Amino acid sequence: MGAFFWRAKALAAFVLLLWAVQVVNWITGYGFNPAFGLIPRHVSGLDGIIAMPLLHGSFSHLMANTPPLLVMGGLLVATATRALLAVNAVVIGLGGGLVWLFGSSAIHIGASGLVFGWFGFLVARGLVDRSPITLGAALLVGVLYGYILWGVLPGQPGVSWEAHLFGAVAGAAAAFLIRTQVHAPRLGDVNLE
Repeated sequence: MGAFFWRAKALAAFVLLLWAVQVVNWITGYGFNPAFGLIPRHVSGLDGIIAMPLLHGSFSHLMANTPPLLVMGGLLVATATRALLAVNAVVIGLGGGLVWLFGSSAIHIGASGLVFGWFGFLVARGLVDRSPITLGAALLVGVLYGYILWGVLPGQPGVSWEAHLFGAVAGAAAAFLIRTQVHAPRLGDVNLE
């Protein structure tokens, strides 16, 4: 149980960090976005691969990302064990790297690439592992957030569909590349005293 609570605290701390960065970014007139956002094919935009999920264009932008981060992040916390850092490294590194290589010339910001990455990972992992827990998580995510797949289509002004698309692709790749241990309590894990 200790590892589960550590992962849950890490998720809560990450979401709080996003809100703290947003407040400071807002106070500075959103100066972080051009300084640390992902700018495709520019060396100065490479740091955006890591910083992009931390930056948002408004409070409503972050508010739109917060519930799916909590729900999908909660499913990851509840069903995966040691591979969470590796999964996030693939989603952020591969997804952000593809946006840097192929994205439109704009400043790409927001945690939605991470949201789409977690979506892609949870759905693909259900299909790869085919355990009742991972299939259940995939079904739940599909039912709750399947509509977000429209976000991978181009033509939405001000939306980084590239971050959505490449995040989902990176998440699915992580499901095939990284084997996760499913967190499922066993009868022997329960103290019946």
